[in-house]
Amino acid sequence: MTNRLLLTALSLALSTSAWADFTATPEDARGIAKEAYLYGFPVVEMYKTLYSQAVDTKSANFKAPFNRIGNTAKAFTAKDTAFVTPNADTPYSFVWMDLRAEPVVLTLPPIDEHRYYSVQLIDAYTQNFAYLGTRSTGNNGGHFMVAGPNWQGQQPVKMDRLLRSETDIAYALYRTQLFDEKDLAQVKKIQKGYKVETLSHYVKQKAPPAAPKVAWPKPTPTMSDTPDLFRYLNFMLAFAPAQDAEKDLLARFKTIGIEAGEPFNLHDFTAEQRQALEDGISDAKAEFARFKKDKVDTHEVTSGDFYGTRDHLKGNYLYRYAGANLGIFGNSAEEANYIGYFVDKDGKPLDASKHDYTLHFDKGALPPADAFWSLTMYDSKNKLLVTNPLNRYLINSRMLPDLKLDTDGGLTLYLQNSAPAKDLQSNWLPAPEGPFYGVLRLYLPKPEVTSGQWQIPPLNPVPAKP
Repeated sequence: MTNRLLLTALSLALSTSAWADFTATPEDARGIAKEAYLYGFPVVEMYKTLYSQAVDTKSANFKAPFNRIGNTAKAFTAKDTAFVTPNADTPYSFVWMDLRAEPVVLTLPPIDEHRYYSVQLIDAYTQNFAYLGTRSTGNNGGHFMVAGPNWQGQQPVKMDRLLRSETDIAYALYRTQLFDEKDLAQVKKIQKGYKVETLSHYVKQKAPPAAPKVAWPKPTPTMSDTPDLFRYLNFMLAFAPAQDAEKDLLARFKTIGIEAGEPFNLHDFTAEQRQALEDGISDAKAEFARFKKDKVDTHEVTSGDFYGTRDHLKGNYLYRYAGANLGIFGNSAEEANYIGYFVDKDGKPLDASKHDYTLHFDKGALPPADAFWSLTMYDSKNKLLVTNPLNRYLINSRMLPDLKLDTDGGLTLYLQNSAPAKDLQSNWLPAPEGPFYGVLRLYLPKPEVTSGQWQIPPLNPVPAKP
């Protein structure tokens, strides 16, 4: 065969291979890509955190290898960039669990009854499949086993609870309440009491054969915003056995090359196919932008709708996407309520280069929470905490004795870039010189929050800056 004939045959083979994997018409592909992007974005965003915290030992955000615990014995600051919209009230501990070979046992120590803590168990889809801690298991500690979807063994007698993940890779995200800077030593002591071990080590038996080694693909800067996302989605789906309720959905995804464990190479697709994928992603982003403006910014839909179990989410992938986009690894509604301030009372985007803002709570109408509440400031450009001269990233309920009350007993907070008058600076939450947003968190929210009895106060702009 001549070189020319060989090249022609190779070209036909590549073209046939591309269409064999990508069987949808470009028109259908656009709609399927939109669905797949909303579905897959949280999975890929989770992978970014997994890679930086458990795989890339050179990463500034590396915490610990799989099935070991990493503690952050400090509150989050503007220097922390591992994931967006971080919580600065509760120092974190992190366990990335590889459940392929055997379960993992999490041991929790007894903790002061007045201190809130939780262990949020998250599967590869970012679904919160279970909780440990103050609300769910109490502060007395215990031993808790997390098993993957294929484990068939017996629960040991001396085990407080067995928890099932529907994916082989799962995340345990610990939050330990920090009262103030003087309390940091006590938080460190509590964190040292968090123990993680494989089941075989816990029961002192021979370990099962190790799971095959994984070649973890290195993240790229644009992996969450382009069709390259589907390559990482294929990789992560290999750790997530298909659910019966999603088999038809996954069959549609397969027509554009999305399939668990299979390669996804954009260079194998035609220009028309690639354009269909890009258009579908643009459609998904546009739908989310409309949803955020019409439903999220107006508080018609709350954070409690975005985070939770598979049963709670009921196949609403737009909601799951919204949760990962606005603040990945958010708590379920019964654990915490998140109120996002993205616009002012007039519906205009927040911008501290144009306005100063106030947030007022009437007397007796502070956020109702059984644990605590907190308002945290974020820079809209990067969704991270804001560098400021006070190193103050939040105002929370434990700071109330140091805050200045209004003459009528209410409380007014000042969200602005430049410092307010000296007698108001205790109530100042520094904003960046530009777009920002705030998140009001209520840990263990009271019933009047979910019922709507407690009214969310608006963010008020003061007269425009000269």
